[in-house]
Amino acid sequence: MKDETKCLHSGYSPNNGGPGVMPIYQSTTFRFNSTQEIAAVFDDPTKAHIYSRFTNPTVDCVEKKIADLENGVAAMCTTSGQAASLISILNLASSGDRILSTSAIYGGTVNLFAVTLKKFGITVDFIDVDSSEDEIQSAIKPNTKAIFGETLSNPSLQVLDIEKFSKIAHKNNIPLIIDNTFPTPILCKPINFGADIVIHSTTKYMDGHALQVGGVIVDSGKFDFTKGNFPDFTQPDESYHGTIYTKDYPACPYIIKARAQLMRDFGCYPSGMSGFLLNIGLETLALRMERYCENGLKLAEFLNKHPKIKSINYPGLKTDKYYTLAQKYLPKGTSGVMSITLDGNREDTIKFMDKLKLASKEVHVADIRTCVLHPASATHRQLTDEQLVACGINPSMVRVSAGLENIDDIIQDFEQALL
Repeated sequence: MKDETKCLHSGYSPNNGGPGVMPIYQSTTFRFNSTQEIAAVFDDPTKAHIYSRFTNPTVDCVEKKIADLENGVAAMCTTSGQAASLISILNLASSGDRILSTSAIYGGTVNLFAVTLKKFGITVDFIDVDSSEDEIQSAIKPNTKAIFGETLSNPSLQVLDIEKFSKIAHKNNIPLIIDNTFPTPILCKPINFGADIVIHSTTKYMDGHALQVGGVIVDSGKFDFTKGNFPDFTQPDESYHGTIYTKDYPACPYIIKARAQLMRDFGCYPSGMSGFLLNIGLETLALRMERYCENGLKLAEFLNKHPKIKSINYPGLKTDKYYTLAQKYLPKGTSGVMSITLDGNREDTIKFMDKLKLASKEVHVADIRTCVLHPASATHRQLTDEQLVACGINPSMVRVSAGLENIDDIIQDFEQALL
C-alpha cells in the first residue's frame, strides 16, 4: 500500500461486524482464564496483552501502523519524544559506554546526552553534521555503541547525510539511530537509506493537533547484534527468564529487549486514549504533510526576499546549503519548519515575535496552526553560548512552523510584524 492508504488502514482491520474505527482499550489490565496463561505471557511478552505498562491493544495498532509507514518490523510507543530518545540509547549502552551524536540536534536531547546520560556513566561525543567520513571514523571509540542524528535538525534545519553516517556505523558494527520527527515517514524513510533505528516525537506532525505528548521507537530489524559488541542481546538476560534476544526474537530483538527490560522498569507507556488520539492524527498525516510543505516553501520564499531577514534556513529553497541533500532524502518537501535570523539583536527579535497576531508564540512546533519560538530563550536556554553555536543557533534566530491556514493570511501576519 502507498503511504496515504497505510495512514488509514495499517495496524487495525475490523473483524466481521466489528467497529470501523479503532476502539479505545482504556484498561490497565487484561483478564485470563488461568494462572498458567498469565505465566506464559510473562515468559513470552508477544503472546498477549497483560498490563498497560507494557502493551495496550489500542497503542499496539498504532505501533504497527507507524512501523509499516517507516518500513520497520516493529515499534514501541512512549509517553514523549524524550522518553523515546532515552530508551533508544539505554537499550544499547551501559555505564562505561559511549555514543556518537551529531551536534545539530534538539536542545533537550543535547541536555539529555551531555548532562543526564553522563550521570549514568554514558559518554556522548558530539560531531559536526557535515563531518567527513574520516572525521566520523576518528570519533568512534572501541566502546562506542551507536551513532545518533536527526534527519532535519531542530531548529537549525540541517539535513543529515544518512547514507554517509550509516556507512561508517556499519563499518564499525554499530547501529545508526535517526530522529525523523520533522520529516515523518511521509517525507523521508531513513531505514531505506541505512538507518537501523528510527525515533519520533509523535507530539509533532504525527499528532499534528497539539493534543497529547508522545514518542515512538521503530526497529528496522536489519541490524545484526551478533556481529557487534552487544552481549546484552546475545547472552541470557537473567532479569527476564534467561531470554537471549537475538536467539528467541531474531526478527526484532531490539524492540523486544526495549519493552521487556526498559519499558518494564521505566513504565513510560502511553494510555489507550493517547494511542487513539495519535491515530486520528496519523490518518491525515500524508495529506497534512503535503500542505505543510506547500505553505512552508511559500513562506520561506517570502521571508528569503525580505530586507529585515538576515538569513533563513529552509532546505526546500534552492539557495539553501542543504538543498542538494534535501533533494536526495526529502524529494517531496522539507516540512513546514524553518529558522530565520532577523537583521537585529535579541531585543529586536522579541519585538517582532510579540507583534505577530496569527502565529502563536508557544513551546511547540509542527502544529496544525502556525507557531513561532525563540530557541535561545526557550528550548535551548540551558545551553552555553558555545553549545548554541554548535547547534547553529543565533540569539536573533526564530523557529517558524508554518501551519495549515491560508498561506496569504500567514504571509500577511509576518509582513505586518516585520514593519
